[in-house]
Formats: sequence, C-alpha cells, structure tokens
Amino acid sequence: MKALTEPDIRGSFINASKGEASRIPMPRDLAARPWDDLDFLGWTDLSAPDRSYLVTEDAGVVLRAATGQRGYLRRSLCSLCLTQHPGSGVALMTAKKAGAAGRQGNSVGTYVCADLACSLYVRGLKKPAVGGRLDESLTVDEQIARLRGHLDGFLESIRG
Repeated sequence: MKALTEPDIRGSFINASKGEASRIPMPRDLAARPWDDLDFLGWTDLSAPDRSYLVTEDAGVVLRAATGQRGYLRRSLCSLCLTQHPGSGVALMTAKKAGAAGRQGNSVGTYVCADLACSLYVRGLKKPAVGGRLDESLTVDEQIARLRGHLDGFLESIRG
C-alpha cells in the first residue's frame, strides 16, 4: 500500500459526509506505519472505542464494533485474514452503506480482528494468541490475495 496523507484519508470515506470525515480523529503515527506491509490502514477512535476506521488506497469506511463481551475461552475467526483470536480479539464491525441506502439506515457487517492488524497477521509480522494462525497450504502471497479479495468484497457491499 502506498503511504497515505491526512487529506488522502479524509477524502476517501465512502460512507461519511465531508463534514463527518473532517471530524474523524487521525492516527498520529502515519509516518511510522509499515506501509509496504499493509493492505489497509486501520485504527480505533481513542475517544470512542466502539468506532474504527478502515482505509485502502481506493476507499475508506467508518466502522462500528458491536458491543457485547465474549468469554476468554471462546475463539472467533476474522473474516478478512482468517486469524483466530480468543475473547474479544475479533469484533463484529458494521458499516453504514454508502449513499441513499446508508441514509435510510442500511448497513453491512463482518467479523474483523479487533486491532485491525490483519495485514500483519497474514505476513507473520504480528503474532496472535496461541493457535491463532492455522497452517495453510497457501503461500503468503496467496493469503495476501485472499485477504484483499475479502476486503474488496466487504467494501463493495458497502458501496452497494
């Protein structure tokens, strides 16, 4: 992924008005992000922990995490990168649809790593809890392509 600037990020949101996008808190460490190892930029709003943001080179979306605590012994699977996490390591993230459908209250959701570090898990640069990444016959490049395919499908469902 190419490095994004704050204006790039603010102008990318497909499910937020320009006014809403102008008020989104930006991550403070944009220059330090491992851009070459990212398929998307993801961060959580520190002032509203149930709100997260996901930005690709083509689109950005505002996400809301469903509330509800899961037990630590229960494991969940991220729909994007297929990493398992215990407890609250995977969150149901919903996004308002773009355009008229979103203004009418329609939304879509998917299960995503709560820390939005899917790109790093797939590349082995961040380690999940024990048993988090299953052994696969796919190469890392094929897993990255699968992650991007799942991400593109999710973004397309938001676009409608």
